[in-house]
Amino acid sequence: MKLRSLVVCLVLLSGCATISPLEGLVADYERYGETQRPDRDAGAWPDTSFESVAASNAATTGFYQRLQSLDTRRLDDGERITHAVLDYLLSTSAEIAPFEPERISFTNDSGFFSFPAQAGLSTRLRTVEDGDRWVRRLEGLPGYFDQQIAWLRRGIDTGVVQAAYVMPGVIDQIRTIAEMAPEEGSFYLPVRSLPATMPPEERERIAAATLSAIENHVLPAYWQLLTFLEQEYLPNARTEPGLHAVPGGRDMYRALVRQHTTLDLTPEQVHQTGLDEVARIRSEMEAVIAETDFEGSFADFLNYLRTDAKFYAQSEEELLMRAAWLAKRADDQMPRFFRNLPRLPYGVRPVPASIAPNYTTGRYWAGNLDAGNAGGYMVNTYALDQRPLYELPALTVHEGVPGHHHQIAIAQEQENVPAFRSRSYITAFGEGWGLYTEFLAIEMGLYDTPYDHFGRLTFEMWRACRLVVDTGLHYFGWSVAQAEACLLENSALAPHNVRTEVARYVSWPGQALAYKTGELLIRRLRAEAEATLGDKFDLRAFHDHLLSDGAMPLSALEARMRAWIAAQAM
Repeated sequence: MKLRSLVVCLVLLSGCATISPLEGLVADYERYGETQRPDRDAGAWPDTSFESVAASNAATTGFYQRLQSLDTRRLDDGERITHAVLDYLLSTSAEIAPFEPERISFTNDSGFFSFPAQAGLSTRLRTVEDGDRWVRRLEGLPGYFDQQIAWLRRGIDTGVVQAAYVMPGVIDQIRTIAEMAPEEGSFYLPVRSLPATMPPEERERIAAATLSAIENHVLPAYWQLLTFLEQEYLPNARTEPGLHAVPGGRDMYRALVRQHTTLDLTPEQVHQTGLDEVARIRSEMEAVIAETDFEGSFADFLNYLRTDAKFYAQSEEELLMRAAWLAKRADDQMPRFFRNLPRLPYGVRPVPASIAPNYTTGRYWAGNLDAGNAGGYMVNTYALDQRPLYELPALTVHEGVPGHHHQIAIAQEQENVPAFRSRSYITAFGEGWGLYTEFLAIEMGLYDTPYDHFGRLTFEMWRACRLVVDTGLHYFGWSVAQAEACLLENSALAPHNVRTEVARYVSWPGQALAYKTGELLIRRLRAEAEATLGDKFDLRAFHDHLLSDGAMPLSALEARMRAWIAAQAM
């Protein structure tokens, strides 16, 4: 009894509290995650060796089994979200792992080959130690590429390979990086951030060592990769665009549908939803055309939008300035629709020239307040005659605010939640929100002309066609021509964008399904809240609550927002 009392007293004096099984699991999961991030100090690249991936998969299975054994009945609201997010991350990873997705580790515009160059854009060197770590990281790039090439060879041996259709663009990107002068590419860029207070001799030493690492390690690694892809991989790339053509491809695709939509949906269900949405949006497009008094067919109107010079910027600077002006107009409207605004700002930047030809029309690059990096609304200024201005309002709100920047920056500011939750990007949630904000921009007053409204509908049609095209390519055996026709015949997307987008869907099965799936749920939840609450409905409160707990699978979002609606109705 005395010993037990002493233990109780020590526990009380130490301020210790009982850790729940979920808290213990999360703590173990995050500790393990930190051991898998050797790149966190800019000194190494991720270990993607066969042994490391196998160990990671085994750890994921172990964590998932522990999670399944937990009693969820006593979890509070915050713990339920943590449980739902962790369940999604672990269950989808465990389901996909047997298919060895590492065998296809790149898409048409990004992947392991672009990751190092992007790291150079976001790395800031503040100390001598930072500089030395960056040099070591560059020197280690050949080993990282060797691991990736080993996986690609395994893919060749087992018939699980990327489509030949996207390989010329990938090879061109790698050649562009390999041919860059050492001091001009993004690998040298961190040296330019060295503080002026650093001793000159140290600055010069780090700069020289960085150049040496680029010349003797980085660029040779890219040339070696280029040779491998041209001489060994390309001849073995799959001739069919769809994943159905590889061993186990349809089974893998069904798993990817569940992963990217976060719902237990079949390819057939997703395909039909896409067809229904295409028909609905097409009727709205016809109504907007009528507002313009245009005389001609739907196809004639699309040709008019694609070919009339008045719809296009005449310089890269004009396109960026228009994007920046729209971004500030959106900023101006934010307090009308949100009470909770993030501290992190964002900028409008051009997509780097080395990746622009095969890159999407725009994208958001997340920032980090602690690291001193603003968010980036990346605008593709390549091929200006393929970047219509009537699409720019929808693109701007999707990538900037109230879209990805707002949603991601708010998530980064979450307090008292596991770190993995503030870092997690669940595509159906994030891209569903981004697409919803294009609709929200109607109320924000950002579409000035019928052409702007048609541009928004073109973007919505784009995402609806994705449901049809992605399932068509990877499950139903569609050709590239069939996929392009859906977009060319139903939207005003420029032909270059259509080709780039279809290449993306070919190379990244399932990801394109997330956008419409998430947006349809968010719009349905808002309509339900408005109908239920009537005059009590507060749009700012709805938006803030929807985003306040960060990304989560759609089933968890639906349950959470329905509970909020019920609470507001009391």
